[in-house]
Amino acid sequence: MCAHQSSHHGGGNNKISVGHIDSKFGISIHQLPHVLKVIQTTGLRVEGLHMHTGSDIYEAEVFLNAAEILLNTAQHFHHLEYMDFGSGFKVPYKAGDIETDIEDFGKRISERFNRFCKEYGKEVTLVFEPGKFLVSEAGSLFVRVNVVKPTPSTLFAGVDSGLNHLIRPMFYDAYHEITNISNPNGKPRIYTVVGYICETDTFGANRKISEIREGDVLRIHNAGAYCMSMASNYNSRFRPAEVLVHEGKDYLIRHRETIEDLLRNQVAVDFS
Repeated sequence: MCAHQSSHHGGGNNKISVGHIDSKFGISIHQLPHVLKVIQTTGLRVEGLHMHTGSDIYEAEVFLNAAEILLNTAQHFHHLEYMDFGSGFKVPYKAGDIETDIEDFGKRISERFNRFCKEYGKEVTLVFEPGKFLVSEAGSLFVRVNVVKPTPSTLFAGVDSGLNHLIRPMFYDAYHEITNISNPNGKPRIYTVVGYICETDTFGANRKISEIREGDVLRIHNAGAYCMSMASNYNSRFRPAEVLVHEGKDYLIRHRETIEDLLRNQVAVDFS
């Protein structure tokens, strides 16, 4: 059961803002009297509360304000075994970017939750879901440049990937740093890096990148979260291989797809 949807602090991107009064998720705090009436009428035993704040919380204070509401709400429920505070911790997407001070947050939420448990009269399990925070910076998408195309106003670098592999920049204007690992010391120029799908699939517009040549490999950063998990076979394109690097050694953990993978689940129909 979700008893509250907290405030969202994510730089104004309403596509990843889910903790507000008009969200499709959960139950608004303003509906708590109705929830308590249902519990009283049915004898429902509530063992956990969960909040879903969305993504990109810059400051611990914002999360703690939401947590305070959930902790106060918890006093209405007498059989709680756990409380799930979700996630939404901010990771840096470029140099100098803001990120959640997880050390400060951890200290402050621990102190507050321990105090809550004493007031509540029992130990309650504290749960978080820090998926993006753990894996975002751990992954990169490597793409090869097929063409460098100058136009009167823009210098394009076209690559052998697209929104079928990394949809975040097109889906909700997410920023991903792009670097040229084939020519890292080249003279910087302004490029718009685009994919091979026959619609707008821009990875980054007007980016300062070391000189790009055909055949160069570009690294798109922060691809550890919501990259492969949101990938598709759109336009009958194959999903890429995945390689895990551990202690200096590389391990292939997912094969590159083939045409057989695309056709595997198709069924031949006999109309005779």
